Amino acid sequence: MIEVYNTQGRARQVFETRDQGKVAMYVCGPTVQSEPHVGHGRSAVAFDVIRRYLEWRGYQVRFVRNVTDVEDKIIAAANQLGVDPSEHAARVAAMFAEAFRALSVREPDVEPKATEHIPEMISMISRLIERGLAYPADNGDVYFSVRTLEGYGKLSGHDPDELRSGARIEILEAKEDPLDFALWKAAKPGEPAWDSPWGFGRPGWHIECSAMAEKYLGESFDIHGGGTDLIFPHHENEIAQSEGVSGRTFSRYWLHNGMVNLGGEKMAKSTGHVIDLASAIARFGGPAVRLFYLRAHYRSPLEFSEELLEDAKNSLDRVVRLLGRSDSGPTPDPAVIAAFATAMDDDFATPEGLGVLFEAVRDANRELDSEQDAGPLLAAISEILGVLGLDTGTKVDLSDVQSSIEELAGSLGLPTATTLAEYLDAIVAARRQARDERDWKRADEIRNRLGAIGVSIEDGADGSHWHRR
Repeated sequence: MIEVYNTQGRARQVFETRDQGKVAMYVCGPTVQSEPHVGHGRSAVAFDVIRRYLEWRGYQVRFVRNVTDVEDKIIAAANQLGVDPSEHAARVAAMFAEAFRALSVREPDVEPKATEHIPEMISMISRLIERGLAYPADNGDVYFSVRTLEGYGKLSGHDPDELRSGARIEILEAKEDPLDFALWKAAKPGEPAWDSPWGFGRPGWHIECSAMAEKYLGESFDIHGGGTDLIFPHHENEIAQSEGVSGRTFSRYWLHNGMVNLGGEKMAKSTGHVIDLASAIARFGGPAVRLFYLRAHYRSPLEFSEELLEDAKNSLDRVVRLLGRSDSGPTPDPAVIAAFATAMDDDFATPEGLGVLFEAVRDANRELDSEQDAGPLLAAISEILGVLGLDTGTKVDLSDVQSSIEELAGSLGLPTATTLAEYLDAIVAARRQARDERDWKRADEIRNRLGAIGVSIEDGADGSHWHRR
């Protein structure tokens, strides 16, 4: 039984889907105004893991993640660069796609772009006007009338009366109430625009997701995800629009990932307080950055640290070394798999799931050191890596240094082995024996000769192990 924390209601709930055995899931994707930073990667990885886990537990998941490619910030960024907004959006969207691939984030089943769904947005706005929940203004804008919808604020917990006291109407706006928000914005010179019943213009940000979610998942679906920074006003306004049109519950469960902080402050494009995602991936590798995210619960804030990324990289190296030592068995260890499922059933608790994984890594190393059968443990480890999306890059290639490894083993008088991993295990064992005999010169010579061919030895509580640099 899976339990999730639902932002709407601020409570843990048993996960029950609209259709038995199926999950309909919508996640707010990037607004492609500028290059992705480390915070963007966290949201993508968090919901990728949730999707993978639900599939592993037997659900058929339909996963939709949009691209916001028309919005005020995109237009402002394009104007500053002196380029066409659509060209700028396409270039930045490609950067996001490349970064997400490096993080082993699977592509969504549907990835709708806002600019390709203008008719659906116009239709939804028209229906809201027909229901008396929205109104066209004299200047060509269309606004949602917040006061006409009972229950506004139920996701964020904001009281409309309190919001109104601090709200104000901008000079160029023609809305009737400070709380009202734009569904359609009249065209301005040099901006992208489409024809509509209210004149040329473009959609507001919030209506984009409501219209695309309805098209691909229906009026009511299972999971809506995004960062905590989207709870208000974006997700609150999505609920108002979608439930105002349909009269049905928009999303059964609202899941929100915590922010990545830098120096105690949230990473944000608006402040420039960011770490470039592509640079972090280039330095530490996509799998290490992914593991860095997963070491914190997806709902918790996460402080960026190069030391934590380096530690994540070293932890993955330990897994690589282990998988290079022996082949997996045909059947995963049932106790390990059960422990992992128990951890992840608790609101997708990846820190506890990783605890199960690395305990199995330690146990498998000990069993291999004592020449026991670690096949079931290795199979469980491989399966968990796949669920967490950490399986990419966890196999080590030694083919280019094969002759050097065999030559070193021969010079140490070691017997012929079947695989290069067996040769390396024997070399490490020879170094361990030299250390036990306090022959430090020989031990250092073995370490240095391995280092010369790109193989390092790490000494830890669970013994000495090799890994490819």
